Amino acid sequence: MRRTEAARELGGFVREHRTDGGRRLRTAGALVATGIVGLAFGVPVTVASIGTTDGAPELAGLLLGVGLIGLGLGVWRLTQALRTRDQCFDVHERGLTHRVAGHATLIPWTDIERIGSATADDGRPLAEARGMGLRFTLCLRDGRTITVDTFTEDARELAGTIHRAVDLGELPRGRGHRP
Repeated sequence: MRRTEAARELGGFVREHRTDGGRRLRTAGALVATGIVGLAFGVPVTVASIGTTDGAPELAGLLLGVGLIGLGLGVWRLTQALRTRDQCFDVHERGLTHRVAGHATLIPWTDIERIGSATADDGRPLAEARGMGLRFTLCLRDGRTITVDTFTEDARELAGTIHRAVDLGELPRGRGHRP
């Protein structure tokens, strides 16, 4: 669906919030690489440490743990990146257009039940770079949920706009808005 068609149904266009799929893929690649390196060193150290009790078993466990966790998180991010490629949220006066991989879904403000599971920066080192900073879920009246995370540009502004429109009734004003 083209933006002009959505604009007719949802009112004037306000702004666009793109999700940085490239950054999500780079994060997945770094995590997978970390996992592979951890396993590449962890497996030989584990084999070499069989039958010893000096520091080798702890090192082997650490390397294997880093490898498995890195690989698991990397595969999860890669799956997420492929599932949400070209994701974008277009804000209109009377709702959102959620675009993913060439498919657009119109979401009027009245179809959003609430913003659930909102988390702010989690305070861990590099949380924002890993995509673990701001995260919130849009709970739709039909039971579907849409997750928005820190990979989406101006995610805080998007959350604020949705909150004002859904909870406070303050609709955003589009370009060329006439009172």
